[in-house]
Amino acid sequence: MNQEQAFTGFSEETGAFLKNLKTHNNKQWFERHRQEYETFLLKPFRQLVMDLSSFMLMIDPYLEVRPAVNKTISKIYRDTRFSRSKLPFKTSMWITFKRPNKDWKDAPAYFFEISPHSYRFGMGLYSASPDTMRQFRGAIDANPKEFLKAISFYSDQNVFVLEGERYKRIINQNKSPEIREWYQRKSFYLVCNRKIDARLFDKELIDDLMSGFNRLAPFYHYLWNLRGLRQ
Repeated sequence: MNQEQAFTGFSEETGAFLKNLKTHNNKQWFERHRQEYETFLLKPFRQLVMDLSSFMLMIDPYLEVRPAVNKTISKIYRDTRFSRSKLPFKTSMWITFKRPNKDWKDAPAYFFEISPHSYRFGMGLYSASPDTMRQFRGAIDANPKEFLKAISFYSDQNVFVLEGERYKRIINQNKSPEIREWYQRKSFYLVCNRKIDARLFDKELIDDLMSGFNRLAPFYHYLWNLRGLRQ
């Protein structure tokens, strides 16, 4: 890969564009500023995907790694037919590394996302179905030691936190607090949340993503090996 293609970090203009888009969320403004979108968002996102692609394929050779919109890179246009918001543009942008699958919301995926005032990265299930979560809980019931081994990294780190909506009703009172934290989720993901900082503007952001994604790999493979989550 030549130097022109290498990821060197995002820029302050990246966040400025997203902030301005949030204020001027209309097609006329976007068309006047389309070049800023392509220069400060789309170009570095493509570079980031290209620089991560070989590493991600070592985690999972079936991942989609093409640096293209609607492959690994999110669309900036909002499909208002299926959204509560009727504003035409999204004000955050992200990449996902996932296997090509029509049921991808039920399968584990890696992600990196930038918003006007923050960025985040991690791995998990985007919007798991109740059936998938029943299978997940069933796997824990059948072999709790295997599950605890897959998440053994979690208690020894301070990078990722577990997020995802919980059931209010306790599903199983007999589960330990460690397991219940996962057992109660309607869906879940592990995420590192950061305010905009100097790391975002540096090429070493790639090191953070590689290190973090590698740490999550054992749990990623555990999720893929569950019955019902196989491709």
